[in-house]
Amino acid sequence: MKNRLKKHLPNAITCANLFSGCIGIVLAFKGELIAASYAIFLSAIFDFFDGLASRVLKSFSGIGKDLDSLADMVSFGVLPAVIMYQLLLQARQIDNISPYLNFIAFLIPVFSALRLAKFNVDTRQAENFIGLPTPANAILIASFPLILDHHNRYFTPYLLNPYVLSVFIIIMCSLLVVEMPMMSLKFKNRDFNKNIFRYLLLLFSAILILFFKFAAVPVVILIYITLSVIQFKFSSGNILSTPQKES
Repeated sequence: MKNRLKKHLPNAITCANLFSGCIGIVLAFKGELIAASYAIFLSAIFDFFDGLASRVLKSFSGIGKDLDSLADMVSFGVLPAVIMYQLLLQARQIDNISPYLNFIAFLIPVFSALRLAKFNVDTRQAENFIGLPTPANAILIASFPLILDHHNRYFTPYLLNPYVLSVFIIIMCSLLVVEMPMMSLKFKNRDFNKNIFRYLLLLFSAILILFFKFAAVPVVILIYITLSVIQFKFSSGNILSTPQKES
C-alpha cells in the first residue's frame, strides 16, 4: 500500500492540476475571468507540489513526465488563451480593427505545445530552462483580470487595448520558444553566490507583491526574465545539461 501511494501520489497531484485547468476553461468561457485566473494559480500550486512529491518520494516515471506536460498544456496553455480571448472581446476598439483579431489569443496554446514538446526531448536543461516556462506565462496572463478588477489606473488602459494585447501575445509566444536560458527556482544548495539571482528574484517579488499585490505580477515576470538574461551573461559554466521537470 505504501509503495503504491508513493508511486501514484505525484501523478494524482498532476491530475488535480489538469482538473483545475479544465474547470478554469469552463469558467473563462462563461466570462468568470476572476475565478478562471484563480484556477491558474491553483494549477500552479499543484504543478509545484507534483514535482516536489516526485523528488521527495523519488518516484519518477516516463508517464509522469508526459502526464505533467499534458496537464500543463491545458492549465497553462489553453486556459490562459481563453482568458486572453475574453479580454480581447472586452477591448473597446476591437470592432474597429477586425472581428477576428481575438483569435490571435489561441497562438498561446500553439506555442505552449511547442514549448512543452521541445522540453520533453531537450537534454540540455538541468538548473535552468530554455525559453520562458509555460507556468510563468500563464500566471502573468492570470494577473490581468485581477488587475482590472482592482481598477489599477496604470495598467487598465493597456489591458483593454487590442493593439497592446496583440503585441503582448506575439512577444510572449516568442519567449516560450526562444533559445534563451531562463533560471529555475529550484535550490540544489544554500550557497548564496550560486543562488544569488534566485534570492534576488524572491526578494524583489516579495516586496513588490506586498505593496502592489496582483499589479506586481507583470513586473515580477519582467524581473525574472531580466535576471535570467543577466545570469546567463555572467555565468562562467555550462548551464545547460540534463533535463528536469518544468515548473
